[in-house]
Amino acid sequence: MQVAITCRHGSLKPDLNDYITRKSEKLLTYFERVTQIQVTLDFIDSRVRAEILVDAEHKHNFVAHAEGDDASATFDGALHKMEQQIKKYKEKVQDHRRDVPMNEIVESEVSDGELE
Repeated sequence: MQVAITCRHGSLKPDLNDYITRKSEKLLTYFERVTQIQVTLDFIDSRVRAEILVDAEHKHNFVAHAEGDDASATFDGALHKMEQQIKKYKEKVQDHRRDVPMNEIVESEVSDGELE
């Protein structure tokens, strides 16, 4: 997995760069199929705009934005939004509606029909 950090109209301290890389790699705990993460910090006047793009297998792309005064806090806000998107997508993909597998449901209906 690749983490690319880009800054526009400014620069990052090395410790903040390492912090962003470490936190971004934790997205793998929520969704294992992440292939690339792009973090863009845009410094405009005294504001910071953070954008996180996550590419995953099978053409699943996620985008999160945040804006604020502090670079690390803004990144954390965008990362939180990204975590929520990925969790929601993973929950949607997984099928939690059935307590019993379909083949057992069909077998029980067939056995009920034989009893009548």
